[in-house]
Amino acid sequence: MRRLLLWLTLLLGCAWGSVAQAADTCTVSVTNIDFGTLSPISGTDYVAQATGTFSCLFSSLNLGQLLTPNAQVCISLGLGTNSTSALPRKLGNGSNRMEYNVYVDNSYATAKIWGGAGVPGAPSTFGMILSAGLLAPPGTYSTTFTVYAKIPAGTALAAVPTVANANTVYTSSFAGVGTYTYTTYGLVNLQGCTASSGSFGFTVNATAVNDCTITATPMAFANASILTGNLRSTSTLSVRCVNNNAYQIALNGGSVAANVANRQMKNTVTTDKVSYLLSATLDGAPWGDGTAGTSMVTGTGTGASVPLTIYGRVPAQVSPRPGDYKDTVTATIYF
Repeated sequence: MRRLLLWLTLLLGCAWGSVAQAADTCTVSVTNIDFGTLSPISGTDYVAQATGTFSCLFSSLNLGQLLTPNAQVCISLGLGTNSTSALPRKLGNGSNRMEYNVYVDNSYATAKIWGGAGVPGAPSTFGMILSAGLLAPPGTYSTTFTVYAKIPAGTALAAVPTVANANTVYTSSFAGVGTYTYTTYGLVNLQGCTASSGSFGFTVNATAVNDCTITATPMAFANASILTGNLRSTSTLSVRCVNNNAYQIALNGGSVAANVANRQMKNTVTTDKVSYLLSATLDGAPWGDGTAGTSMVTGTGTGASVPLTIYGRVPAQVSPRPGDYKDTVTATIYF
């Protein structure tokens, strides 16, 4: 009997010794954040989300946590590439920058910017507890969390350029600068989330696209009874294009004559017509679509609205019957 008891004691000692070498392990991962395509001049906030996952492998030999395997984690985030501060973080393309930030909830409040103790102005972190449940079998258990990101509309976004007149990808990498600490435990956690640590990474991307808007004011010539000299007037085109976005503006031949070299206004009651000219400078070359000796106006966007003057002239000609004369010209911007 004594030999048998000794043998059993040795077996239990060997089994307990193997427990000391087995440890529960946890990891954190976050999917990439992609804002997709955006227009810097849209005046719209752009938001995106990512999914984070906290996973733990609970070992069957960890007798201290066999009944109720639990884990607590604290997840922090550094600045990422192209950023020198979290207020705000910045995406980059070469030397160009686009402001954005990453948040722990969808309030997008400054106080909820995801950072950590080592990130000035951004102390918020993700913290959670993962519980496998009472008498859970050994294996891997996971819980997820949502990461929120926003590119705010405003003057900073409007100043973002495209490069080479093409879609331009702005990016930031968080490889290795996502960090976490965690503790696995049974019924009672005496260490918070400080026992073990690890790191993770993901990328943030946004694609700036070329975009332009254009509006126009009416052009009205003064009343005249006879057309023995020039009548002059102006109107304004307001053009707004993405910073560094080259553009061209064409004026068509009008709804009456459909001729860029010989535009006409028509009496709203009779068939009488009046010829007139449009140009980008006073008495300059005809502004048209590049055909029949006309030219288009070209420029490069700044992200801000730019006024362009259209100069109109009714030259001396045979005076038609009195009445209101009108034409509709369409301005088209190419970018």
